[in-house]
Amino acid sequence: MNKTAIPSVAEITVSYKPCKAHKPLIKSSDDAYFHLLKFFPEDTIALYETFVVGYLNRANRLIGIYELSKGGITGTVADPRLILSVALKCAATGIILAHNHPSGNLQASKADEEITHKIKKACEYLDIKVLDHLILVPEGKYLSFTEEGLL
Repeated sequence: MNKTAIPSVAEITVSYKPCKAHKPLIKSSDDAYFHLLKFFPEDTIALYETFVVGYLNRANRLIGIYELSKGGITGTVADPRLILSVALKCAATGIILAHNHPSGNLQASKADEEITHKIKKACEYLDIKVLDHLILVPEGKYLSFTEEGLL
């Protein structure tokens, strides 16, 4: 091995270029639902589960929305590492989780509650607040974990 050879390592660069566009203010679960619903296509909301995350700044303005996963009829993946990696990249201080139940069932499952608390605990280490978790159904209704006291 040549001791003078430079190892091939990827360079990591960091930049932050926030969009200058209007960022909607999220004051309630209704506000969150209004903006997040756009990421659940009307023609597939009753077919398969989708998990999206809204990222907010300190003033509760929506920085952006990330479609985390599309799953099957009965479930999808919500990886806390991916959720937090996006939060760190956009310097978010708050997040709102949302996924749909194609069945139309507005009840939070035990798995829904467990993943929400797992994500919340992970966020606490980074001073990021989980403001809500919404479950949307095809009939145009939603359940808010915050309003139901589940968060």
